[in-house]
Amino acid sequence: MPFHHLPRRSLGFFPTPIVELPRLSQSLGGPRILIKRDDQTGLALGGNKTRKLEFLIADALHQNCDCVITAGAAQSNHCRQTAAAAAMVGLECHLVLGGTPPEQANGNLLLDEVLGATIHWTGADRKGEQLNAISSQLQAQDHHPYVIPYGGSNALGAVGFVAAMAELQQQLQAMEQSMDAIVFASSSGGTQAGLTVGRSFLAMDVELIGIRIDKAEDEQLSYGDQLAELATSTAKMLQSECHFHPADFRVETAYLGAGYGVVGDLERSAINLLAQSEGILLDPVYSGRAMGGLLDLIRRGHFHRQQTVLFWHTGGQPALFAPQFSLKETNSFSG
Repeated sequence: MPFHHLPRRSLGFFPTPIVELPRLSQSLGGPRILIKRDDQTGLALGGNKTRKLEFLIADALHQNCDCVITAGAAQSNHCRQTAAAAAMVGLECHLVLGGTPPEQANGNLLLDEVLGATIHWTGADRKGEQLNAISSQLQAQDHHPYVIPYGGSNALGAVGFVAAMAELQQQLQAMEQSMDAIVFASSSGGTQAGLTVGRSFLAMDVELIGIRIDKAEDEQLSYGDQLAELATSTAKMLQSECHFHPADFRVETAYLGAGYGVVGDLERSAINLLAQSEGILLDPVYSGRAMGGLLDLIRRGHFHRQQTVLFWHTGGQPALFAPQFSLKETNSFSG
């Protein structure tokens, strides 16, 4: 694969397992459902961001940086994994988190503190709006910071999911298994862009369906345009002139509910169903909403019984332990 020329720092346990969900499939009357367990990557309770961080952290070390800085919501899975990766390689970690300090840390935020991250609270800004300003402050203090964007979703981060598609293809070949569709949570775009580039490079005949879990009201480009731009940049980083267009991406936007981090019946039902049928936990914001979308697509007949669908579990279970979230009541959850 063309990513082998890029620095990469091993941070996780790969390949992550692929397992079948027979009881879930039976309860739905088909199709056959498999799950890719990126919640088992191993870095501070796992998650898909480890794939991106293997390339991003390697680049930070290559540039002789002494700290990394990234941003997210108070219960950010990406920030938790970044803090763990920084600790693993001996870099300071600064997290720029939306919101205000709670009376008691819990969930991902508790783990951020345990991992030694320095936290900068930024109120309503949760998508890295203040990253550059805080980076400048660190530089003024004689630090050499490496800025990782929200979700790790730049071209270098997306390379992690080009590599993930190569990993998946090898696993499917070993299993003598084909796949009709892959369904996953889509937010900052790096996962979907990387998978799409990987599908193109590997000539894989599989439908990629991103379940949108977040929509910013101030987006200047449509999400399809953002994905196309990111995928094209990722391909260029991999020394390819391949260009992508919004039509190359399927994004389901019908499952946004009341918005980012607002947990409703869709997420609660999906979390309970998978837990009680297969003993697998989802998180309340990303994989819970994505699985809810997949279940709805199945129930509406998008897939037939003979098809095989892979759900890409992106992790995030520590957020289940934040008291803002309840499986019994509708709650606002910042995840």
